[in-house]
Amino acid sequence: MSTRGAIRGSRQGDLSVFLGIPYAETLEESQRFNAATPARAWDGVLEADEFGPTPPQYGFPGVPTAVFPQGRRLAGQYLTVNVWTPAASGSAPLPVMVWLYGGGFRVGCTADPVYNGSVLAGDGDVVVVTVNYRVGAEGYLALEDVPNNRALLDQILALQWVRDEISAFGGDPGCVTIFGESSGGASVASLMVAPAAEGLFHRAIAQSVPGTFFSHELAEDITRELLAPRGLPSTAAAVATLSRDELAALVDDLQLRMPSIRRWGAVSGGPTPFSLVMDDDTLPAEPWEALARGDARDVQLLVGHTREEWRLFEAMAGQLVTLPSGAVQDAAWMWGPGPRDTAEDRQRAAHGELSEAELFTVLMSDGAFRMPSAHLATAHVRGGGSAFRYELTWASPLYGGLLGACHGLDIPLVLGTVRDAAMYLGEEPPASAHQLSAQMRSVWRRFASTGDPGWAPTGETVWPTRIFDGEEGPNVIEYPESASRELWSPYPPATLQLRPPAA
Repeated sequence: MSTRGAIRGSRQGDLSVFLGIPYAETLEESQRFNAATPARAWDGVLEADEFGPTPPQYGFPGVPTAVFPQGRRLAGQYLTVNVWTPAASGSAPLPVMVWLYGGGFRVGCTADPVYNGSVLAGDGDVVVVTVNYRVGAEGYLALEDVPNNRALLDQILALQWVRDEISAFGGDPGCVTIFGESSGGASVASLMVAPAAEGLFHRAIAQSVPGTFFSHELAEDITRELLAPRGLPSTAAAVATLSRDELAALVDDLQLRMPSIRRWGAVSGGPTPFSLVMDDDTLPAEPWEALARGDARDVQLLVGHTREEWRLFEAMAGQLVTLPSGAVQDAAWMWGPGPRDTAEDRQRAAHGELSEAELFTVLMSDGAFRMPSAHLATAHVRGGGSAFRYELTWASPLYGGLLGACHGLDIPLVLGTVRDAAMYLGEEPPASAHQLSAQMRSVWRRFASTGDPGWAPTGETVWPTRIFDGEEGPNVIEYPESASRELWSPYPPATLQLRPPAA
């Protein structure tokens, strides 16, 4: 029995499972850009036996977007949470792990089998919660008449639900860990420093954190460019007149035009026009700046990345074998680090032993995910916090091994959904994937329970790093990406700005 009404879930082996519990009121189509409000109490019994509806999605061009059953609920009832709990009646409360999915800020929902919490919770010593929140235009588009970062506000509302309700499911509201990958990792980093999220969790695991936080000026320019073909003003009232399909078509059109919009810098060559937006209310300071000054110093942090992050996007673009001419030059211009007119030369000097294809993968992996993640740990330590580093180096068997330890490979390994992750592991994952999954789940649960993953915390200059390479024993070494670390050291992530026309 929650404080908002009776809930009936189901049994799955030793787990009690509750799906599709609303943490916010239904969003009608005309209100889908508004800030969400807490769910009201209900009469009778809520049947928590199916996932909530999928939020509006903005799939990647050329990549099929997964479609999940709508169920019996209204389309606007997608702000829901799911709970998997092994807690027995009367037992001591268990640590809580709250998963925030990624998806390039444009896709994602908890009904995706790869985000299922049953295996992680089935290990027996944590309660797992997954959160449906808005993505794409509904979650991130900068509009004049509604708050920015509505996805982040959804997540905060869900964490308030966890604080208020999780004890009814055997969870300990005083021991909550948030964890997420990619845009979910950016959410984790943002929640650490968002004023409205203070005190709602106690530990954080940030996987493959992107460094693409937008200035408000850049976000506004992206909105204007998106709506220009329809001549609409940048207001929620105007955009809400578009159907989901019409708005998705505008996003697809913008994606095709993005490479020529050089004033957007790194965004123009990236996979998404959406991201978290810096503003005075929901996110007044970028995570690296806020952590370095001591915000969230009481929150313990586990942070890391995969070795070949960008290989996933190369595979999506059909570039694993053949790299476009000038790719390294363009990547260096977009990502740097440092002055763009010398960036390519400095990249080649730092990684002279690499082929063009290898250099491109390293450069894009560093700029998009690896160095923002590495700097996040350093910033947290500088501000007095405790942080631990890891790197996943075990390679996917797909494409004859060319996919490597790509972006997102850690998701099924951490959640234990190896059999449901064909895009990362193929239809028949090797035994080593299952073994590595058990190892990573154990580390993640230990950190959520104790704040100690099993190796030494990082310092500012000494970076002990747990390497997940598929071997049985723990492998802890000094951070292995030394060339990238040295190259990027003077250039911590900064909010992406709208560049002047001559840039």
